Amino acid sequence: MNTFFVKKINKFLLNFFLKYKKENKYFLKMNKKLSKQKKFINDGVFFSELNELLSRELSDEGYTNVEIRKAPLKTEIILKMTQTHSILGSRGRRIKEINGLIKKRFQFDEKSLEIYVEKIINKNLCAISQAESLRYKLLRGMVIRRACYSTLKSTMESGAKGCIISVSGKLRAQRAKTMKFIDGYIIHSGKPVEDYIEKATRHCFLRQGVIGIKISIMLPWDPAGVRGPKKPLPDVVTVLENKINF
Repeated sequence: MNTFFVKKINKFLLNFFLKYKKENKYFLKMNKKLSKQKKFINDGVFFSELNELLSRELSDEGYTNVEIRKAPLKTEIILKMTQTHSILGSRGRRIKEINGLIKKRFQFDEKSLEIYVEKIINKNLCAISQAESLRYKLLRGMVIRRACYSTLKSTMESGAKGCIISVSGKLRAQRAKTMKFIDGYIIHSGKPVEDYIEKATRHCFLRQGVIGIKISIMLPWDPAGVRGPKKPLPDVVTVLENKINF
């Protein structure tokens, strides 16, 4: 009797694994036939959800942006931070927690995900960093005008071409209003906006209500591509010197 039941169980397991193998082959074929449109949509959803997750988890550690590099065998995630000691300190405990959280949420394999940290060279030219700095100043109780002007001054002294800071909400009285602080030259439309303008929006929860913060920074032209975009503005006119003929 025992051998009979063993044969039955072996036959059942064999049929089960054969069926599972066929289904896996079918799904692999379906994934290979995934259209480019759906692939771009999936990549965009993954980036937006990952960026939202990291901005909530690492807002106090100076998180600004994320870069994703996909390869056939592994995925590299590069975190762009204003300060790296808080996430890399204490034997890398914090970055290990983030690594495990991303693997669990997006179902990555054990060795298919690597996370790196990159420090921003000039944080005063980063709109997200400046918006977070202004938010903390308002939470500490600093006067709005003083906080905005100090942020505007530090941004312009770092080499920005222009900056706009917009603060809206119940600033002094019960009626909500908007205050704008503008310095320098800034563009608002056209293709160069994608390369030259950095924008960030943050919300500050105070006792009188919610205050919205919007910052737009126009980056300078940098041929090296470190502090700003390499490509110059389309309306820039370069006057060449006359050649001296001997």
